[in-house]
Amino acid sequence: MVRRMLAPLDWPNIKLLVEYGPGSGRFTFEMLKRMRPDAQLIAIETSQAFAAKLRQQCDDPRLVVVEGSARDVRRHIGAESSGRADCILTGLPFSTLGDAEADIIMHETALALKPTGVLAAYQMRTAIRRLIDRNFAQVRQGFEWCNIPPCHLYWAASPLKSPKTAGLHANSSR
Repeated sequence: MVRRMLAPLDWPNIKLLVEYGPGSGRFTFEMLKRMRPDAQLIAIETSQAFAAKLRQQCDDPRLVVVEGSARDVRRHIGAESSGRADCILTGLPFSTLGDAEADIIMHETALALKPTGVLAAYQMRTAIRRLIDRNFAQVRQGFEWCNIPPCHLYWAASPLKSPKTAGLHANSSR
C-alpha cells in the first residue's frame, strides 16, 4: 500500500511535504527515500510518545516532527517554512472524527496546499470522499486489496479556497 500510495506523487517537484499522523513512521521513512535533498517533511503527530520515538529513530535533517493537530497545519507550516505545501499525506481516520473537526481539518488542508498541491489520503472507509469533493476540484481514487484491512486511496488536486458546500464549520480566518 505504501508504494502504491506514493507512486503517483511528483517527487522531483515536491519541496514541502506534510504528513498527518506519522505514528511509527511507516510512510515517513519511505517518503524520505523519495524526497529531493533540499525538500522538507513536516510530520504532525498528536501523540507525544510517537513524536519522540520518530525523532529518536530518524536523524534526517529534512524531517521536522511537530506535536500538534492537523487542524493547525498552516501554523505548523508557517513555523517551519515559507509558503504552502506541495503535498499533504494523511491516514487520519476521518470516519471517526466528528463532522466539525473533519470539516476543519480538510478545509485547513486545502488552504495549506499550493494551487498545484496534492492531498494523498489512505482510508479504511469512504467518509473522507465527501470532504474531498467539497474542498478539491479533482480527485482520483484507488483501492488496495493487499493491505490488511483493504484500503481506499485518494489523490486530490486543485484545492479550493472556499468549500463547495455552505455551512462548513471551519473558521478560515484562523
